[in-house]
Amino acid sequence: AYLQAGRAAEAARSLLRCLDLNPDMSKAYELAGSALIDAGWTDQAVETLEKGYLVAAGKGDRLPQQAIAKLLEGIGRPLPEVTADVEAKAQALAASGTFVCRRTGRPGTKLESPPFRGPVGGWIQENISAETWREWIGQGTKVINELRLDFSREEDQAVYDQHMHEFLGIDAALLDALRAETASS
Repeated sequence: AYLQAGRAAEAARSLLRCLDLNPDMSKAYELAGSALIDAGWTDQAVETLEKGYLVAAGKGDRLPQQAIAKLLEGIGRPLPEVTADVEAKAQALAASGTFVCRRTGRPGTKLESPPFRGPVGGWIQENISAETWREWIGQGTKVINELRLDFSREEDQAVYDQHMHEFLGIDAALLDALRAETASS
């Protein structure tokens, strides 16, 4: 609320307090760093963002890690080096048998079956958690309603697919690779 009200200094203080209480909350580092930058406290922002980048890397929280990277790059600072032990921690989480969602980088539940036929459906089952898929269903419903999509029209289906691909992190290169894989099968 402080950020939305343009009260960056108060937002920064609140978010730093949040980090005192829960130093593993990757998203809080991102938000705190952004608020610190907005408040003009760049040195403290850099310190917070660098620590958050490493915390996110260690947890496999890809989205906050990428957002933190953009903030650091935006203020002309290099990304901190992710040490071998931090990488090992993230790999251990992934290797523990826990399904890790490719979009969020967080542990989750694997989908029991592809959400639809074809290579994209198979990719989603193998890479996207059930929790993220449910989140997309909610977001997809908003896309349909707000854009007033009519699925009897191919162009509206394409708009929906584009939003889904963006949400799930399926870029054009991946789509081409999935289609090529299917064509060669």
